[in-house]
Amino acid sequence: MHILIVEDDTVAAEFLVKGLSELGHVVDHAADGLTGLDRALDTRPDALIVDCMLPELDGIAMVRQLRAKKIDTPVLFLSALREVDHRVRGLEAGGDDYVVKPYAFAEVRARLDALVRRHSSEVTASTLRLSDLELDRLKRTVMRAGKPIDLQPREFRMLEFLLENAGQVVTRTMLLEKVWGYHFEPKTRVIDVHISRLRAKIDRGFSEPLLQTIRGAGYSLRSSGTSL
Repeated sequence: MHILIVEDDTVAAEFLVKGLSELGHVVDHAADGLTGLDRALDTRPDALIVDCMLPELDGIAMVRQLRAKKIDTPVLFLSALREVDHRVRGLEAGGDDYVVKPYAFAEVRARLDALVRRHSSEVTASTLRLSDLELDRLKRTVMRAGKPIDLQPREFRMLEFLLENAGQVVTRTMLLEKVWGYHFEPKTRVIDVHISRLRAKIDRGFSEPLLQTIRGAGYSLRSSGTSL
């Protein structure tokens, strides 16, 4: 899952980035509301954690602008203000839930997971399938021909993104932005290495290869029943 944290408190931001990254999520950070708004529009993360009191553009105004642009990404507000009226303003602006500072990481994680599960069930199928390959978003499991496949968190997110775009070409840039949160081309073979590992896990030992390399373009997950 790609999570964008918009928080101007460096210590609090590092705490959240570290904790969520250790869970296998791709985590991006913006230190003010304007940067957060731009990044949310550019990268379309799966979830947002937004502090209410931000420089440049406060968190409530930032989320209100996102909602005005029809961006329905789940938003978890963080705030040191405990007044009910302030929480109501955040929720009315388009926030989905609210955590008051100081908070425990376990609570942030639980509330964020609940928001994403609810949002996923509303807008997307919990299970993605192609031929005999099946990925369950909620259970975080992958099976092919009834056989469970063990994937690392990054491999799972890659496969999820490829399944979401089954039959289409997925470029290296798309994978870097959606799975790694990079907005530049790193001088490494990170994509090639992960694609090779993923291909070995989902294709090796099966009669039909599904993960295709499209020379000069990128990759595509497709079966004999799909076409580019």
